[in-house]
Amino acid sequence: MITVHHLEKSRSHRVLWLLEELEVPYQIKRYQREPTMLAPEALKKVHPLGKSPVITDGNQVVAESGAILEYLEEKYDHAFRLQVSDEASRLQCRYWLHYAEGSLMPLLVMKLIFGQMGKAPVPWLLRPVGAAFGKGVQKAFLDKQLKPHRQMIEQHLATHPWFAGERFTIADIQMSFPLLALARRAGLDQMPATEKWLQTVQQRAAWQRAIAQGGELSLPG
Repeated sequence: MITVHHLEKSRSHRVLWLLEELEVPYQIKRYQREPTMLAPEALKKVHPLGKSPVITDGNQVVAESGAILEYLEEKYDHAFRLQVSDEASRLQCRYWLHYAEGSLMPLLVMKLIFGQMGKAPVPWLLRPVGAAFGKGVQKAFLDKQLKPHRQMIEQHLATHPWFAGERFTIADIQMSFPLLALARRAGLDQMPATEKWLQTVQQRAAWQRAIAQGGELSLPG
């Protein structure tokens, strides 16, 4: 039995979603965030870094979103529901699978950090300065860095229904979290194809089942 070590409001939603798409039985071990919003120490008993997502499958411990999705697809997608056969689509799938966490999410994490500099736990006397500094960094650096990413994603989804092309794949599952974060932290202005894609994936029955199992996915702004 696969165990998903599920941290609330985290990337592990994608693992639940894939398992629901594949209709593979699993169980959930739930973890609550600390008041600091960090993962609890208990997760270090599963993996040395104490991060989510992580799964256990028999004696195997698999961490990192992309690695988990690839592992589950290779081992359990017996009906080839999410696999693509042509080389061009496989390359696109691999690109977006790694781009999500390697290129896009670091910018969105920085967006979150600098957006919180005017809020607790920053001391209240320093919050006005922190807020001004955070807004300045976002305007001068982060928003400019995000602009070509926004354009690339929008152009791709304007001409392809899915990230790997004509078929839904694990690349779509992987890209869901950063695009939700992008929508929350920067908005989707001038990204109608991306907004439509997000609405489409959230209407999938497996997405809804994953939400029912793991809880609502509300990301901090």
